[in-house]
Amino acid sequence: MIRVVLVFLLLIGSSISVFSQSYYSIPAEATRIVFLGNSITYSGQYISYLEMYYRLNYPDRELEWINVGLPSETVSGLSEANHANGAFPRPDLHERLDRVLEQLKPDLVFVNYGMNDGIYMPLDEERFQKYKDGINWLDSKISEIKADVIYMTPPVYDPAKGAAYSNVLDNYSDWLLSRRYTDDWKVIDIHWPMRKYIEDQRVLDSAYYLAKDGIHPGEVGHWLMARGILISLGESEVNDFDDIHEAIALFANGEEILSLISQRQTLLRDSWLASTGHLRPGLNAGFSLTEAEEKAREIEGKIKALLN
Repeated sequence: MIRVVLVFLLLIGSSISVFSQSYYSIPAEATRIVFLGNSITYSGQYISYLEMYYRLNYPDRELEWINVGLPSETVSGLSEANHANGAFPRPDLHERLDRVLEQLKPDLVFVNYGMNDGIYMPLDEERFQKYKDGINWLDSKISEIKADVIYMTPPVYDPAKGAAYSNVLDNYSDWLLSRRYTDDWKVIDIHWPMRKYIEDQRVLDSAYYLAKDGIHPGEVGHWLMARGILISLGESEVNDFDDIHEAIALFANGEEILSLISQRQTLLRDSWLASTGHLRPGLNAGFSLTEAEEKAREIEGKIKALLN
């Protein structure tokens, strides 16, 4: 009987991690929303999906969705000794954050770190503390500029690619979720829903994956991220859609608008990263910010024409 009770309590605990939701909103006065993160944010599909949803459902609300995610980056400041075969160490958010906040002056910041912060090694308390210290430092910097901040738990690292590192991100996610209760932080859980999605799909197909490399999700994974964010922003109807295409199917010109939003996002991302500066080699420098904003206005004109 004692064993049955313990198992039951463990199941309850895990279900709380997987299904717990908190509900937030984009402040009414906010106009500029900035996304910080690593390569998953840099790729940007989930940000385009968020912008697309708001453009279609709240056409009178003027919001800027700015992606300055940087591949390979950590908030912990850690890097493997031979990262990228020794070509360069992982970039550290500490090096560029002041410039990003000064130039962009965000009203709201979405933060997604963790995937790189354990540097793909088993759980270690010293590395874990570096991640915690980095997140705490970031929170203090955003507080200084009086912007709102919403944290996202790290996306899932596929257990099939390495159970040890998957466990690292489980721990990082649970710690971040705990800050909801200890410090009243706004934290959106995308980790556990993504992990459960993989587990459910593998009941049907043992070879299923969200990310070929276990790290970088494809379209479905980015939709799961966007959907989790939208649900936490009170947009519960998106739970009915399996992908972004279902979500926009009822809107005229939806696919064309999404394509234009994605183009505009990429154009401005590259220019903002170049303008704010970073130490990550190998990225497209893009146009000057002035040129990029001019081209973005042209794309915006096409989007507005399709929306009308």
